[in-house]
Amino acid sequence: MIRILLVDDQTLIRAGFRALLAAEEDMEVVGECGTGREAVALAASERPDVVLMDIRMPGGDGLEATTAILADPALAGTRIIILTTFELDEYILAAVRAGASGFLVKDTEPAELIRAIRVVHDGDALLSPSVTRRMMAAMAVASMRPSTEGAPPPGLAEITGREREVLALVGEGLNNAEIAGRLFITPLTAKTHVSRIMTKLAVWAA
Repeated sequence: MIRILLVDDQTLIRAGFRALLAAEEDMEVVGECGTGREAVALAASERPDVVLMDIRMPGGDGLEATTAILADPALAGTRIIILTTFELDEYILAAVRAGASGFLVKDTEPAELIRAIRVVHDGDALLSPSVTRRMMAAMAVASMRPSTEGAPPPGLAEITGREREVLALVGEGLNNAEIAGRLFITPLTAKTHVSRIMTKLAVWAA
């Protein structure tokens, strides 16, 4: 059973998420709240597997709460998915740097949200498709720039040859299916490559 904590300052949105998740046999909502401070306290008491975290909230925003939750050794197994209406680059990068495992916009299809919860629960990272394209395109540009000290940015050296091919295609604006067709791989494999690249490069992207 995947134990989930809902964090959003809009009661109606939390109710919608709760109703959606209640239909899944392997998921259980163990708590909900509307502020960052409440999220930190509830996470400590309920120890959820996955937190669906809004960014803009009163009483401590979602990024602060994410940082605090993931800094708690007792919550080492907790994964956080940032959910927001704001698809801004600074939010994406701040969420990844804070330790979030996923970043989704709130107009994500219900099936994609359910899949995202299972993906991050299994230990993988995930972004909305539109967010992935924007973030990876920025990384593709950044990877072509020499670092200020003349050495490759940390993480770039870990990228494999195939991942560099995928990165270049994402930089061209291709989606997972198009990348798969270009490289003669499956869309799932393409998605896996994108996830691994994001994990490796997010530590230095700016």
